[in-house]
Amino acid sequence: MGGLGAPWSQREACTHRSLGYPTARQTLAWALVTGLLVACGGPEDASLDEAALAMEPAQGTSESQALLGWPWPPLPKPVGLALEVDNGKGQLLRVRAGSSFYINQIDLRASVLSNRDTGLSALRAQSDFAGLGWSGLKAVDEEPVLLGSPGAFTRRRFYRGAAWMDVPSVFTVEPVDSRGRLTGLPVVLNIGSEDSRRERTDDFFIRRLRAIQSITDCQSPTDCTGARKFEEEALVEVRNAYEHAKAKAFTLTNTTTALRLRWSLRPFTPYIIPVEQVRDADYSYGFGIDVKALTPPRRDGTYAPGSEITFQVALKDGAGNRLHPEGSLPSYNEVAPDGNAAGIQYYRAFFDATTTYYRRKHRERMLMSQIIGPAQNIQPIRSVIALEAFLDPEVDEQVVATEARDGVYSQFAILPFANIVFRGAFFPEEGLWDRPNTDRWQYKIPADATPGTYLVTVKGRRTYLGEDLPGSRTIEIQVGTTRRTEARLTTGPCNSCHSEGGELSQVLHGNDNRAACSGCHAPLGFELEGPIFVRTHFIHSRSNRFDKPLEQCSSCHLNKESIQRTSKAACLSCHKSYPKSHEAQFGKIESMYVGGGPESFQQCTGACHTQHPRSGL
Repeated sequence: MGGLGAPWSQREACTHRSLGYPTARQTLAWALVTGLLVACGGPEDASLDEAALAMEPAQGTSESQALLGWPWPPLPKPVGLALEVDNGKGQLLRVRAGSSFYINQIDLRASVLSNRDTGLSALRAQSDFAGLGWSGLKAVDEEPVLLGSPGAFTRRRFYRGAAWMDVPSVFTVEPVDSRGRLTGLPVVLNIGSEDSRRERTDDFFIRRLRAIQSITDCQSPTDCTGARKFEEEALVEVRNAYEHAKAKAFTLTNTTTALRLRWSLRPFTPYIIPVEQVRDADYSYGFGIDVKALTPPRRDGTYAPGSEITFQVALKDGAGNRLHPEGSLPSYNEVAPDGNAAGIQYYRAFFDATTTYYRRKHRERMLMSQIIGPAQNIQPIRSVIALEAFLDPEVDEQVVATEARDGVYSQFAILPFANIVFRGAFFPEEGLWDRPNTDRWQYKIPADATPGTYLVTVKGRRTYLGEDLPGSRTIEIQVGTTRRTEARLTTGPCNSCHSEGGELSQVLHGNDNRAACSGCHAPLGFELEGPIFVRTHFIHSRSNRFDKPLEQCSSCHLNKESIQRTSKAACLSCHKSYPKSHEAQFGKIESMYVGGGPESFQQCTGACHTQHPRSGL
């Protein structure tokens, strides 16, 4: 390998090529060429230590051992790993020894705190990303966080367009020993560019690179006068490997102690992610959710309207082993913020703020249940659920929709219950986060419920020994009739884009039953963007990787009627502006998600906007 370390044999180089991997020389050359693009933006740290340069195999490791992961035979199905780097420091990665892996998720974060509003100047000059190319950066969205208290509200500004965010770039993952020497083949991951769309030349379905300024001591959601607490941060989020990227599997030898993560935009300053290999893991990889009704139905298998039904959840690993004793779940404090030994996760946005599309929504990790029905009436929920409903100590399960008000009935419950998780955050003196938790909850079917099929769903996330997996399970119950009814969805097919590793069964909550989404996704007083139509419009209108014209509603909508219920939320979740005449009549745009406040879900009129130009419908 010339100046890169001790020479490798011709056989090793041929093995690299036959497996579809570049040689170490090719890997570094690729990183160098790409890194010299304008996105590099300036000199990197030129002090190359031994760990950054060493490319030879570790002593005592033969070719076959390095290639096959000796001494442990690889498992038949590779496990997707989640890598994290915060302010230049790789976070410890604990993995099960002897497993086979591929890279499924990479999260990089650089941040700077300031006591004055410098925009992103401090981040550009002082952070781990300071050497990148920042030309072209511009503010594109702004949103207040409605959950707060006087003097402690947050407003976020979102930035895109910097050179480093837009150009193609590559990550290289190198398993190394304690002296920085390679213990296996490098894995090259192409994360594409901002406009890579659907060419499938990149390796991840989701690619989001952006910067954020957060002001955390605003007097109100709209008034940040006198603020002194500013955080500037840059994020790289790539996840959900395509099928061809999953094929880039590797194993770790017994001498592997770290993964060296090179980014082509800063090739000479790799990140070191410590690796701890666990030989005797208590659980298997994978995530499964079982849900059952403990309350028996009537003899004909149906429940009568007015019934109160108790449900129970069991969280399991991929081999079917329970992750908790039957009858209970860990308390909130036993899990938050980083999960427990079995990998169970709860809502953690108190510790790592999440924002739809722009910031780490995949790390919110809420364990949640819903019921919605009857299936034939399922539709988006537009009634806003106030924060007070989450804080009521007497209410464990929230009613989020009624047939009289919303055309469909729905309740949801988070686990632990909202009056423990959210009330515990507002009133820590009550000690609610230490309260024992249950794996059971009750839903009360309305006495006047329309007969049909009702859907009960639990969704959650498990992070265990490097694997970060969403999961969901939906069961059906019959209310008032034995005849099964089905949802009449007015959008689809999502799999025209969500495929090859980006299927709905893989991304988001791991749920490909879209009829089972609306109950959890009701608008909340502190998170108005909850409804599916808001999030879908917002994400697809901001993502340059969506390869259809935004005005072409027929890409997703199946009929003209489905685009004719007009409201601020329906229009402004996609559009960023509306005419001055609308501002005079309806007020200025206050929310990047829904346009305004709770009134944004009210139907504007049945007379206006009966057509959408170039909709295709």
